[in-house]
Amino acid sequence: MEPGDSTKQARAAAQLRKGVLEYCVLALMRDRPRYGVELLHALEESGALATSQGTVYPLLSRLRRDDLVTTTWQESTSGPPRRYYALTDSGRAALEEFTRVWPGFRNAVDAFLTTPNPATGDLV
Repeated sequence: MEPGDSTKQARAAAQLRKGVLEYCVLALMRDRPRYGVELLHALEESGALATSQGTVYPLLSRLRRDDLVTTTWQESTSGPPRRYYALTDSGRAALEEFTRVWPGFRNAVDAFLTTPNPATGDLV
């Protein structure tokens, strides 16, 4: 590996994560409301989408301001009350739209990454 390769890879992964994280968080709320730490753990379990509280909580605040999620406070048996986030109708519609366009986007990127460059014959 060349010097700086790991930094470039980390930067590329961060940019990809930034682009899809909002929709992955919405998808995690598709079936039921979730609280922040629960969302963080689910993202961490995925590996590639692991992120920090400093990223998730501002994202959740923006989703709430944009009326994509709503919040409620619920008592916890293991500590202080928790803020749960749930999809609004607008959030569900945004997730459905992303779900509709994602396969075409993913396929287009995959095609660029796996199709030889006509000029060189190398993979792009």
